[in-house]
Amino acid sequence: MLFEYLKEHYDDGEPIFLDDIHIEGMRRDNFRQQIKTLADAGKIVRYEKGIYYIPKKTRFSSSAGPTPETVARYKYISRGGKTDGYYSGSTFANIIGLSLQVPMKKEIVSNNIAAIVREVLIGKQSFIVRKTNVPISDDNVKVLQLLELLKNLDSYLDSDYDEAREKLKKYSLANHITRDDVDQYIRRYPDSTFRYYYEMRLDHVLA
Repeated sequence: MLFEYLKEHYDDGEPIFLDDIHIEGMRRDNFRQQIKTLADAGKIVRYEKGIYYIPKKTRFSSSAGPTPETVARYKYISRGGKTDGYYSGSTFANIIGLSLQVPMKKEIVSNNIAAIVREVLIGKQSFIVRKTNVPISDDNVKVLQLLELLKNLDSYLDSDYDEAREKLKKYSLANHITRDDVDQYIRRYPDSTFRYYYEMRLDHVLA
């Protein structure tokens, strides 16, 4: 029964977080025992504590699982249709083209961490995860991602302000960020965020 449920709800190689699964009529001790039985039989594979996956068959291996980046994204950014975080810092600057440098350690801001900042090892890959100062949701994730970037904008730029402004404008318009959105949250950020917001003249871009 449990394996059929997992096959129905998860793709092969997709991270399965045990805390997310609650099956009506199944006690947690029975659930944990069935998970152990499935793992012992090789039907699922333990990635780390509380995280499993159904092995994906490939030409070279029968136990290919999720990448560390996929696990980090599910754990700290989004899973099950719920948004809890976003890529930040030099990682986000690279994504939108402000920086050509590909960071060794991807940076994330998330609801799902207690420490102010922590280096997290997933598989063999390290991630820098920071606690958000504003609860992240589907409704505000894009504007918070923008404001977080503006905190230390100069440290990411590989171009002049005019080019950077165009890329920030493109991101803002594509994600329908408004002046009201910014006004709602910008006071939760340091003075540098205000300064870069006005130096980039983004207040003139947003409706």
